[in-house]
Amino acid sequence: MNIQVLADLWPFMVCVITLFVIGFYCLIVTLNLIRALIGIEILIKAITLLIIVVGYVSGHSALTQSLVITMIVIEAVIITIAVGLVVGIYRKTGSLDSRNIRNLKG
Repeated sequence: MNIQVLADLWPFMVCVITLFVIGFYCLIVTLNLIRALIGIEILIKAITLLIIVVGYVSGHSALTQSLVITMIVIEAVIITIAVGLVVGIYRKTGSLDSRNIRNLKG
């Protein structure tokens, strides 16, 4: 692998690591369900960017594009379902606090 390629990719890797840390921190710290969904979105964007960078370095851009498009479609479906669950929880409990989920019974 060429040293110049690695030197050109360090800003992208810094961005991936930063996004991953922000998303993970958002998931750990918050009790709000909407903020948790935003943290999951940020984590998924970091992983998507990492896949794009790895595809660029390895030279498999066609495979990378297909993986990223598939991942975006799956992400959209999962987030849509998660938002529906959050709306249902909000209607039932009147709050977006994740501690209120424990009070729900069958």
